[in-house]
Amino acid sequence: MHIAIVGNIGAGKTTLTELLASHFKFEPQFEAVDNNPYLEDFYSDMKRWAFNLQIFFLNSRFRHIVKLQETGIDMIQDRTIYEDAYIFAENLYDMGLMSARDFENYSNIFQSIIHYIKPPDLLIYLKASVPTLVNNIQKRGRDYESAIRLDYLSKLNDKYDKWINNYKEGKVMVLDKDNLDFTKNPEDLGGIIQKIEAELFGLFE
Repeated sequence: MHIAIVGNIGAGKTTLTELLASHFKFEPQFEAVDNNPYLEDFYSDMKRWAFNLQIFFLNSRFRHIVKLQETGIDMIQDRTIYEDAYIFAENLYDMGLMSARDFENYSNIFQSIIHYIKPPDLLIYLKASVPTLVNNIQKRGRDYESAIRLDYLSKLNDKYDKWINNYKEGKVMVLDKDNLDFTKNPEDLGGIIQKIEAELFGLFE
């Protein structure tokens, strides 16, 4: 079983991944942010480092998910390879931060490799407004995230909404993070777990 948590920067993906992995006894899989050699440079100069950053993400996530799917473990994944292409790379191109040549090159690589992986059985989208994202980003206090622009977060939100509305690879659950606090409110977490269990039972019918 493969559940994936998707959403914008600061939506709470890692926290929800940890909580659900603990409940369902699934293997949590986290995004390797700290080991990315381009991330800090990217936030300082997006146009210079956009292509390098996205290729690093695409390659590392592809290698990781292929290895995991070969093992056949039950897992909950923090962010997916689809977001690399349909959210972040496309948004960088739209904002003029990635050239048409680089974006075409990136997209061709993505289309070449995507057929080698299976989509998640359930995709959970943490939908959050920009104020909620900013509040969460400030709370965790990562230095390299302090320079993230509000318009960047807003455009990512638009990309997520468009992608989720057109997602046809499997089941999708949308959670309104503005009105949920699964960290401090056990009832909120319990409600999410109940919804997931209903979807999981549906997978086996």
